Amino acid sequence: MDVVRRRVVVRGRVQGVGYRESTRREAARLGLAGWVRNRADGAVEAVAEGPAPAVEALVAWMRSGPPWAEVTGVQADAEPPEGLVGFRVR
Repeated sequence: MDVVRRRVVVRGRVQGVGYRESTRREAARLGLAGWVRNRADGAVEAVAEGPAPAVEALVAWMRSGPPWAEVTGVQADAEPPEGLVGFRVR
């Protein structure tokens, strides 16, 4: 399968609700590589690489996130894969 990469920015109540760790667990379950971090503007940013169906499944999951999150917007942009290994919280 072809490897794809998406940079995802999630806005809303997404910090302080376990969003990053939940994203890491979901990405690991899907077998993806990349990272997730809080941004200074209150958003959460993630980069995910892997098979297209798995990456799109993660992006779909990120549209709602964990139960305590309130997602108001998601932007997902395609980027060239870099060959990342593992998925971590930054």
